[in-house]
Amino acid sequence: MSSDKKKIDPVKSFIAGGVAGAVEGVITYPFEWSKTRLQLIDKSSTASRNPLVLIYNTARAQGVSTIYTGCPAFVVGNTVKASVRFLGFDSIKKLLADKEGKLSGPRGVVAGLGAGLLESVVAVTPFEAIKTALIDDKQSAKPRYQGNFVTGSIRCVKDLGLKGLYAGVVPVSLRQASNQAVRLGCYNKIKSSIQQASNTPPDQPLSSAMTFLVGAFSGIVTVYTTMPIDTVKTRMQAIGAAEKYSSTVNCFAKIFKEEGLKTFWKGATPRLGRLILSGGIVFTIYEKVLVILN
Repeated sequence: MSSDKKKIDPVKSFIAGGVAGAVEGVITYPFEWSKTRLQLIDKSSTASRNPLVLIYNTARAQGVSTIYTGCPAFVVGNTVKASVRFLGFDSIKKLLADKEGKLSGPRGVVAGLGAGLLESVVAVTPFEAIKTALIDDKQSAKPRYQGNFVTGSIRCVKDLGLKGLYAGVVPVSLRQASNQAVRLGCYNKIKSSIQQASNTPPDQPLSSAMTFLVGAFSGIVTVYTTMPIDTVKTRMQAIGAAEKYSSTVNCFAKIFKEEGLKTFWKGATPRLGRLILSGGIVFTIYEKVLVILN
């Protein structure tokens, strides 16, 4: 058995993933906020579709805190999500790796797919539902979830209930599974190719700069291939979505029929900005924390 397969420690993967997720969530949240707002904006609205202009105008008119609406829920969810993701990915990768500890492209995609499904059920769906509801509520005439994060979130959770928290579980699972299948599969394939070209052992991490570049590129590929699922997920977690959409397929059909194909990629720019930073930050911190823990 290879040294790579022996060195995979579930506890260390969980801790490293959690640290990476927390740091990345705080740094990139304004992009996540603007993406969600753009996906929720009605087509008749005159609000700017430029994410940077939207962030600037909102911060100037309503205060900087507004663009961090839902951030604590997102960061907590992101921390748990990243922990579960890397724990799941490393565990599945260990099972699928060959005798030399290497993972083929298809098997890397399968490992990412499994990690995405795991994180979507355990962490992403409920915390994304809270974040989306808080952002949607903030732009209403009479916001209901005012006050500090704790009281607002508790009220939000009570209103949503278990059914509401998992209302978007199908599109979230589809998004996370496809996200991580593409993202982790792409990252693992490029990393392996670089290691092979430079005769680097599989258990040896890349340099910080190279890790950031590979992670960022993986983020770009992920955004444009999975954006339609992300848009449907956001719509189904918005306030009042249960009355508007009967199912994931119905949501897809209504958006396409009423708003056109381009709507599915609304919010792609801020999501791209976030995932480029996210991919670089998460993989870099994850690799470095593992080195420190080892």
